[in-house]
Amino acid sequence: MSNEKIALFTIFGGTGDLAQRKLYPSLFKLYQKGYLKDHFAVIGTARRPWTDDHYHEVISDSLADLNADQETVTQFASHFYYQSHDVTDAEHYRTLKKLSEKLDAQYGLQGNRIFYLAMAPNFFGTIAQHLRSENILTDNGFNRVIIEKPFGHDYESAKELNDQLTATFNENQIYRIDHYLGKEMIQNITAIRFGNNIWESLWNNRYIDNVQITLSEKLGVEERAVYYDNSGALRDMVQNHILQILSLLTMDQPVEFTENDIDVEKVKALRSLRPLKPEEVATNFVRGQYGAGDDAKAYRDEDKISSDSNTDTFVAGKVMIDNYRWSGVPFYIRTGKRLADKFTRIDVVFKRPVVNIFNYEDVRANDDAATSLDPNILTINVEPTEGFELRMNAKAIGQGFATTPVKLNYSHDAEATAGSPEAYERLLHDALNGDATNFTHWQEVADSWKFVDVIQKYWDEHQPEFPNYRPGTMGPDAADELLRQDGHRWVYRN
Repeated sequence: MSNEKIALFTIFGGTGDLAQRKLYPSLFKLYQKGYLKDHFAVIGTARRPWTDDHYHEVISDSLADLNADQETVTQFASHFYYQSHDVTDAEHYRTLKKLSEKLDAQYGLQGNRIFYLAMAPNFFGTIAQHLRSENILTDNGFNRVIIEKPFGHDYESAKELNDQLTATFNENQIYRIDHYLGKEMIQNITAIRFGNNIWESLWNNRYIDNVQITLSEKLGVEERAVYYDNSGALRDMVQNHILQILSLLTMDQPVEFTENDIDVEKVKALRSLRPLKPEEVATNFVRGQYGAGDDAKAYRDEDKISSDSNTDTFVAGKVMIDNYRWSGVPFYIRTGKRLADKFTRIDVVFKRPVVNIFNYEDVRANDDAATSLDPNILTINVEPTEGFELRMNAKAIGQGFATTPVKLNYSHDAEATAGSPEAYERLLHDALNGDATNFTHWQEVADSWKFVDVIQKYWDEHQPEFPNYRPGTMGPDAADELLRQDGHRWVYRN
């Protein structure tokens, strides 16, 4: 049976950075693997007055790093068509409809259409409205729309955006892309938990002491300065990526491994987040902004950033979950710019044994050198290394019976990693299959915003003391104190 997928892609924002860095290379990899063959076409739209020939050159340039043979690139690019387009002009949609119908007949696309809105969210509603009013959606195939974050700026704006989209598309036609959900090791969370009885049996508050989620970035805001200064780390990273990871770590086992059943459990987990009262924000969440370093500007000195900006470039927080499985277990999260290194990791810290029998002789002799056993820690390395690490205690070599921590490691080898789909490739393939398991559903977005809005509102009403951390560190000292006040510390420390 052929694995070929049949569809017309219409990319609004086809000249943009996202399309050239992520979408075109991902579509090309699907083409190389045979998922896209003869029966697909792509329409790129934007304001620029490009020709199809120039568009093909841009496509070719975007694939330069893939070292593909030119004949294959040329064949792939021949499926791409460009239309100069004003998303507010109804006449342009009529032209788009004619081109879509022509390509549908030319490539045998069976009325299957995917609309990718690689533009600012304020245009989403306008585009969706015109797709409906100008009858660009088809009756004989599928119609799916993929949108990029941010899914709103807060709950109210997210709801307004969702209402605009659902006036044209049903919820099961809307694919809210979160590229973290396309990462190999994020998708491995469900395999680790529900594919191994040893872990799922221990995955609760009887055995787990705390869980730490770290998304660390080494660079500053770079070319995203304008967007970032209106967003900050809380909105840019916590509301979506981190809370999505948290929901996968904490959800109960779904009835089946299906989109609907997984969504049900993720929503239940997010609804179990303990909402913060405004006065609790200061003791449960820390914000930061980087100052100047040896080779780095302070955030307020970056291009296009206001000299008195109070935008957060770092967030750390303690999240509690009020349900039977997780009651009493703190989930510590942190993310930021200009930190020590670029990596994403999850550290699951298990409780120590109630009695350390190996200290018996030392205790009996009143030896002050007696030490406690280290906790077992399961680390899920998401990037750049992909794999697992388990810390456990073993006997130290030599006389006596001292214990020492040892590590059991597994990392995906370079060859396997090189052949693994990149996140956008994986998610585009899912969208072609009509599988939204690894996309974000509306209720997840809504519950995430409701949790984050309380924090953001408190911060907006209180003046921070910025800058408060140096580049190359793991954030402000208050992030360490956040754990220290609970008797814990970050597993990763620089």
